[in-house]
Amino acid sequence: MRVTRYTDYGLRVLMYLALQGQRRSTIREISEAFGISRNHLMKVVQQLAALGYVNAVRGVGGGLLLARPPGQVRLGEVLVDMEPDLGLVECMRPEGTCVISPVCRLSGALDEALKSFVDTLNRHTLADLVEPAVADRLRLLLKVDSG
Repeated sequence: MRVTRYTDYGLRVLMYLALQGQRRSTIREISEAFGISRNHLMKVVQQLAALGYVNAVRGVGGGLLLARPPGQVRLGEVLVDMEPDLGLVECMRPEGTCVISPVCRLSGALDEALKSFVDTLNRHTLADLVEPAVADRLRLLLKVDSG
């Protein structure tokens, strides 16, 4: 399984915002910190806002904030919400067809593995990714002011 760049960027945005605390951030800041296209990030942030992970305020004094505390953002939930297709093989996708589907056990094994993957990620929160032991180093790498 491979996590798409889109989801990777979504997780990075959430980490950046978690490091900021209550200080609003802009898409420009985040794109510069990670070296990511602003256009890509705009789409990612729009989805994060629609899903309730980010509060986005337009205009002067606007910006981005986490919509909930980092300890309440489970990584598996973000993955499931952001990934467009978690069907690992054709028969696990809604439009998928496979001639051996009626007797094949592969999809069951892969579905079990996918659930374990998501469950493992759900044991971790955004707070775990920016815990104090690494937060200062992340801030240095990203040139982020303390929040």
